[in-house]
Amino acid sequence: MSAKITPAMLERIVELLSLFKLPTLAAELPKRFEKDGQRDALPLVMELLELEAGDRRERRVERLLRASRLPPGKTFDTLREDRLPRPLVAQLRDLANGSFLERTTNVLAFGLPGTGKTHATCALGHALVQAGHAVLFMPTYQLVQELLLAKRELRLPKALRQLDAYVI
Repeated sequence: MSAKITPAMLERIVELLSLFKLPTLAAELPKRFEKDGQRDALPLVMELLELEAGDRRERRVERLLRASRLPPGKTFDTLREDRLPRPLVAQLRDLANGSFLERTTNVLAFGLPGTGKTHATCALGHALVQAGHAVLFMPTYQLVQELLLAKRELRLPKALRQLDAYVI
């Protein structure tokens, strides 16, 4: 096994170890492997770190999906796009990349009953969760009731802090 060890590979190892919050390992592992003549093992180390990163991402998405309260079947795969105007479908697909989150832009859905608002917003929520964003799906009346209850129980600031973690 004589894979070519590139500077990009070493950077990726350090990046992954830093991502896993292992700063000492990130600083020392490549140097120690080099010093001990084990440089050829670095591709295997990087492969294992990539596997760990993938597993962590999958577990995070599963955790976010459970916490989101999104209905399981309402995704872009099951959305009947033929029932929606083409510009709306294009806008939904554009929103699915999550760039509006960095701009802190609100997204509101209006329409008559049965036109697909819930399915479309759930599909968007599922796409955002797959991208690693925390999403919380709940009807407005339920959100208002929970906030009123928190206010009555004098825990409104805590309830609002908990909601800050989500895209609602």
